Amino acid sequence: MATEDVESEVTGTVWKIECKVGDTVADGDILMILESMKMEIPVICPEDGTITEIKVKEEEPVAEGDVVVVLEV
Repeated sequence: MATEDVESEVTGTVWKIECKVGDTVADGDILMILESMKMEIPVICPEDGTITEIKVKEEEPVAEGDVVVVLEV
């Protein structure tokens, strides 16, 4: 199977992680919520798959383009 990296679209802080390794997710699911400039920005799953790795922790800073989740698709 192939993997797909899910990247942060903004620079901010991981506010809440909504998934865990092993979860089956669908296109459009919210994987986590980032906080940037006092706004909550969801990281959306780009396609159906299974979470194989979460590369960040809550309250951790992320930059635009950082890989935050790896999916097996």
